Amino acid sequence: MTSAIKPKAGTRPSKARIRQSFERAAPTYDSAAAIQRKICVRLAEGLPDLAPVRVLDAGCGTGYAQADLQARFPEAHAVALDLSPGMVQRVASPCCRIAGDLEHLPLADKSLDLYWSSLAVQWCDLAIALREAERTLRPGGVIALASLGPATFHELRHAFADVDEHRHTLAFHSTAEIRQLASAAGLSAVDIRKSTEIAHYADFKTLLRAVKAIGANQLGDGRRTSLMSRTSFQLAEAACEQLRTPAGLPLTYDVIYFYARK
Repeated sequence: MTSAIKPKAGTRPSKARIRQSFERAAPTYDSAAAIQRKICVRLAEGLPDLAPVRVLDAGCGTGYAQADLQARFPEAHAVALDLSPGMVQRVASPCCRIAGDLEHLPLADKSLDLYWSSLAVQWCDLAIALREAERTLRPGGVIALASLGPATFHELRHAFADVDEHRHTLAFHSTAEIRQLASAAGLSAVDIRKSTEIAHYADFKTLLRAVKAIGANQLGDGRRTSLMSRTSFQLAEAACEQLRTPAGLPLTYDVIYFYARK
């Protein structure tokens, strides 16, 4: 039963705003995505042995994973899909490029052997995305995805806790919720692993700019819709400074790695 899982939809922006955000971020994404690349590499390290005929990179971004996936599976037909046409256009590796929605994959039933997705499903209704993954996988097919857990960007929540009542981060699913949703979608042999990645920044402005540069600054209901006052910014900055380490201001990625079979 999935009824015990609280919906996260209200914390997410509309598809149009997500697409627009990543369209704007496409030119800056690669220069700001060091953590994202590291997560992508770790997701690949956990792949089971398989010889896929068709591989989907769901939420491909600028296509960083393509080189590794194609090196691992040189005989496979590669498909790179992203909600943002601007991101898809930046995929340099030879593959089939599609601008599309993870919740409504433009792919036939049982057409994939590997459904791969790194840091994209947090922008989706996860129950729907997992059902679409299951629908498009052949029997025995593998799903490998990386998403973000509840501790992600907790520094931002701390910074703004005494400034306003607006939402400043997405609401992320826990590992228990992901496992439950995967089971409901018909996936089995679920293996979930966790890690923590921390980026560091020289100051609060640089931290916020980095979040914007990767397109992760969009929110749904409860977000601030007006400009922040100078006083509010200074309060948030001072609160964030309380967390400073010798390496700089931290920003945490609570990473969940998920592997399963159909």
